[in-house]
Amino acid sequence: MKAFIELGLASPLVDALARQGYETPTPIQAQAIPSAIKGHDVLGTAQTGTGKTAAFTLPILQQLMPIVEKPGKRPVRVLILTPTRELALQIDESIESYGSNTKLNHTVIFGGVGQKSQTDALKRGVDIITATPGRLLDLMNQGFIDLRRIEHFVLDEADRMLDMGFIHDVRKVIAKIPAKRQTLFFSATMPEEVVKLSDSLLKNPIRVSVDPVSTTAEKVQQKVFKVDQKLKRFLLRSILNNESFNIPSVLVFTRTKHGADKVVKDLIKNDITAQAIHGNKSQNARQNALKNFKKRDTRVLVATDIAARGIDIDELTHVINYEIPNIPETYVHRIGRTGRAGNSGIAWSFVDREEMKYLKDIQKLIKKEIEVETNHEFLPGTLLPNNEKSDSSTNEDRKPQTRNSKKQNPSQSKDSRNYKLKNLNDTQRFKEKKKKENDTSYWGSDSSGSGGAFTKPKSNEGVKQNPEKKKKNNGFWSSKKR
Repeated sequence: MKAFIELGLASPLVDALARQGYETPTPIQAQAIPSAIKGHDVLGTAQTGTGKTAAFTLPILQQLMPIVEKPGKRPVRVLILTPTRELALQIDESIESYGSNTKLNHTVIFGGVGQKSQTDALKRGVDIITATPGRLLDLMNQGFIDLRRIEHFVLDEADRMLDMGFIHDVRKVIAKIPAKRQTLFFSATMPEEVVKLSDSLLKNPIRVSVDPVSTTAEKVQQKVFKVDQKLKRFLLRSILNNESFNIPSVLVFTRTKHGADKVVKDLIKNDITAQAIHGNKSQNARQNALKNFKKRDTRVLVATDIAARGIDIDELTHVINYEIPNIPETYVHRIGRTGRAGNSGIAWSFVDREEMKYLKDIQKLIKKEIEVETNHEFLPGTLLPNNEKSDSSTNEDRKPQTRNSKKQNPSQSKDSRNYKLKNLNDTQRFKEKKKKENDTSYWGSDSSGSGGAFTKPKSNEGVKQNPEKKKKNNGFWSSKKR
């Protein structure tokens, strides 16, 4: 593998990289940097965590180094557009590190915070702006930013731009920059809409691609835990409290902001340090949560997909999909947060009955059947632990109770009445239990698992398991009723 100096990078940049501990370029850097230094447009496709940021920032820094000799306030020459605040901050930090031996000025522009510090930096003069679309357009409309002298334009995470609905804002920005420029276009995936956008922006681009999205990190051990939605919080606690797993920190993904907050609330209630990071959090709160997680002051960081862009932690050992995504490519991005920098990683996914169709799509994309853990204490059909309330927001418990379902039958035994007093949705749960006993194919245990550290508790002996009636279906639950 070539060294950075062999890619054509100047000594000040190579020295700065060495101080950061970087000696050998990643494949995407080795492919993109030489062409970008020469001024070619670049179309890069690379999996999260492959070093894309350095692949576009280093060539730009090198091309801008001669301008520092020019006296006076310089116009903005570089615009890097990215979808999230976290990613914008990460890129700006990289520019600070890689350009520490240069005299180039840079700043980061994003919403969710006051604009004064940003406008003050712009008034002093900057060479490079890293920005999110909304705040950038706002400051442009206020007259703080002039993009007419832009020479280098970077569009990073283009697929996420489209997912977040920023395509119209992106086009407004593009309309304000010169047609004659260098464009570096990076995206983790290349759906049809992204391809069309790249075609409209790039001129005879050099195409580079590393680790297609259909492949997942080879050193990431993947496993599926089949579990009812209402039992996921108990399974998460059980895993975190299991000392044999030795989980010092874990990044947990939820599908919604509200779901992230609920998971954090439950963990804190059970003496597990946790913080959430999502779009409804203030910028300061998000940065504080990320800082605490990196310092290991917070053991569990619960995130939504959009907020997780920009989380870059080399030594993260575990990722848990509390809810698997309905977009297969998103799964690849999520588990790509672990197994970085040559380290091994573990990615576990909690899957309930309604999510099985998403799991099928994921396995089709990655061309791999994910191992199923069959030996854990919250297998499908397991009753809620005593004195625990059902999660009313889950799919299983959305049906409201009727008054009749809460009435006590005088003919019932005292033990039965006590059991019902301790549990919510008692009539529904009783019917569900009888149904599961007579229909072993509803969830069923999967024979493709490998066992593990979990053992099934005695409290679950009331749920019948008939091994002769277990139906194999490529590792999926069968929805056919008997």
